[in-house]
Amino acid sequence: MSLAQVHHISAAPGDAEAAGRFTAVGPGVSAALLVELEPLVRYALPDGASHRPADAELRSLPQAFTYAVLSDGSRVVGRTAPARGDGTAPVRFHTHAVHLPPGVPLPGGRLPVEAWRSPHWVSATPVAGGALSDPLGLLPPGPAPVREGLDDFAVSRGPWLAAVLADLRRASEEEAPAGGPVVLVEKQNADVARWLGLAAVTLPRESVERLTFTTYTRRPGSSPLRVVGAPPEDAAAAREAGLRVHVCAERPPVDGTADAWARTAARVWRSRAPELFEEARGLPGDPFAAGPLAVIALCAGVALGPEERAAAAGWAAERPYALDAKRTGQLVEALTSPGIDDRTGSEFDAVGRLFGALDGRCPASVTAPLAAMLVTEAVRGGNGSLELPRRDAFVGPEGEAIAGVLAPEILTELENGAGGGRPVALTVQLLRVARLLGVNGREVLPEVVERLARTILTEADGSEGAPAFAPALLELLDEQFDVRTALLGALDRIAPDDPGAVARFLERVALPFTGTQALPHLRMCAEAPGAMTTLGRDRSAVWHRVLRAAGLSPFAEPQVLRTAVGLVWEDRAPTVEEARLLLEAATSDAHRAAGTWARLVDAALGAPADTEDGTALAHDLLRAFPQEIGGRERAALQLLELCRDLRTGAPEPGWTEQVRTLRDRATPLEPAIQERAFTALVERLLAPDRPGAELYAFVRSDDADLIAAYDRAARAEPTRTRLRTHPAYAADCFTNWTAHPHAGTAWTTTAAALLDEVLRPAVRGMTAEAVAEVEETVGRTGSSGRANAFRDWNRSRALGRLGRRIAGRVRRG
Repeated sequence: MSLAQVHHISAAPGDAEAAGRFTAVGPGVSAALLVELEPLVRYALPDGASHRPADAELRSLPQAFTYAVLSDGSRVVGRTAPARGDGTAPVRFHTHAVHLPPGVPLPGGRLPVEAWRSPHWVSATPVAGGALSDPLGLLPPGPAPVREGLDDFAVSRGPWLAAVLADLRRASEEEAPAGGPVVLVEKQNADVARWLGLAAVTLPRESVERLTFTTYTRRPGSSPLRVVGAPPEDAAAAREAGLRVHVCAERPPVDGTADAWARTAARVWRSRAPELFEEARGLPGDPFAAGPLAVIALCAGVALGPEERAAAAGWAAERPYALDAKRTGQLVEALTSPGIDDRTGSEFDAVGRLFGALDGRCPASVTAPLAAMLVTEAVRGGNGSLELPRRDAFVGPEGEAIAGVLAPEILTELENGAGGGRPVALTVQLLRVARLLGVNGREVLPEVVERLARTILTEADGSEGAPAFAPALLELLDEQFDVRTALLGALDRIAPDDPGAVARFLERVALPFTGTQALPHLRMCAEAPGAMTTLGRDRSAVWHRVLRAAGLSPFAEPQVLRTAVGLVWEDRAPTVEEARLLLEAATSDAHRAAGTWARLVDAALGAPADTEDGTALAHDLLRAFPQEIGGRERAALQLLELCRDLRTGAPEPGWTEQVRTLRDRATPLEPAIQERAFTALVERLLAPDRPGAELYAFVRSDDADLIAAYDRAARAEPTRTRLRTHPAYAADCFTNWTAHPHAGTAWTTTAAALLDEVLRPAVRGMTAEAVAEVEETVGRTGSSGRANAFRDWNRSRALGRLGRRIAGRVRRG
């Protein structure tokens, strides 16, 4: 069919009154479409261009080659070029465009950019009756002229290739991306057309047909097209407008693009192999995934980066059936090339998946290089996350060759890492590779496994949930019985020293210890979390249940006692009641061998001051562990034992000195123990039947802390009640509190305050008969002088009150 053509003349530069106009319009092009078309073909001169250019200048002005989609779905392909005008307008800008109705392709199935160099674009409107040129239908056959020289152009634009191709791909999506057009800044607008030629070869056809463009405009920010070319002087304004701008006339960009497909396409162009794009489109998968193109490129010998190689291996692993034997061999050869020195962990992971997909599907001669590459990386690269080949991948001469190279390195690595510091994943990987290659490591295994067990607990304690090395570790234990036996034994030996860490690890990783090994400590650690969930805060019940899980008596194996205590109480001390239970549940010899006696001591020392069983526990511990308990702890327990004797028995004479001596030996003393000891001492000193010598020693000690405790006990309600109700006790306190006038400051001050603030209110509340009894008792137990002293003390307060009343009345009169 004949396509309608449109001719348009733009306004002359500098002519403000003149306007552009359509000089010829073919059939089917409505006025509404012309309104849409007119802004697309409007032309503005570059900066510095003359309004009256000479012929050479006129020919050097940029031409705008445009492809646009109009609102009704029709398309327009056209060229705007400077042309010589008449006398009043020495230069005009003529647009020659071809209109394509909706659904009508370009003649010959060509792409719009292929008409760029058509020789049939005209720079003048045909006269009436003249023959119309056909710029689209008369293109030369064969490869379009636009592709000529693209290889050289691509190489010259190597630094910009990946970033521009990535943006052109996004611009060609079905829904145009927001943010305006992609701006290609070139000194020559013909180079913009070459960029579009690169896109036409690189992108799928449907994407290219969506890529509307113009090779030259001075208003990129207002263009409705997806790609525009602009001169260098407009680059800054385009950036300020927030457009994606590629200035290909300046220094190359420093940062690359994250688009792996675009990077692969750029490498293909730099290798001058554009035919690979068509081959890649013949493979299944997303046309813009890096995998298919990377596979074709590697098979053709194009050097790619690690991410692109990983994409190729990953794609082939998912579709091993998509490649024939020849390409599969080429891909394996490219991936395992000894000249590559920038492989990454993700690339090795992808190669591991590829090996798994090809193993058994391809001959061993094809997959052997992949297997060798994987185990070499596991040994030399320290990659503990690789998916390793199966053991039968290393039979035959290929396996013997790689084993001969790596066996000494594996043993050296295992021996060097036995002292600690190597991650679990790497040690596990080395042990698995040693088995794959048949390396005999029995001599180093015990030391390696011992270190591995401790490292496992350290790494697992710092992770949330199951540690990353767990799957590989379980595979190792499933594959190698000797390693499993040794590792479980090592963990069982470690458990008594750190049962909490072992229990947390077993809760995250279900180790297989259901065989014939005893492993009492591991079984206890595995039982503990469930017991705590079921029994809650009843730690005694949890302890019994955990101990039963060991299957051994603490009398036969005391270390299970240590593990059970560590699991239930961990870094806390048992309560006094729990400590007494533990002491009764096993002999002192068992606690001594397990080292748990120290937990019992902590329980006694940490007991609250009002816990009566604490003193009894201290008494039992001093007799059960006389050689083990020493230093500060022994003195503190002896102080608790003395409290017990002060309240319930007959302690040795010299109470005050004993308390003070033990207190000093037990420094720093727990506040609760000091409070308990001081209270027991002063309460005994306040008792009616205390020996006078003990009170005398107490008073003469002038110990401020002890006397302060005495003061608090004397002011407590039990003492006040006894003073009010027992005249003999009140007489005794008066005698004691007045008997040492020359003692130290602490006592004299305290005694005076107690006489005035405690004893006087008590005596004042007595009946006359009771007061007389107090006076009589003071005289009988002391002397007549002491009785007179009591009368004077008692009268002085009363007379003092009477005198103050009389003085007040005189003042008021």
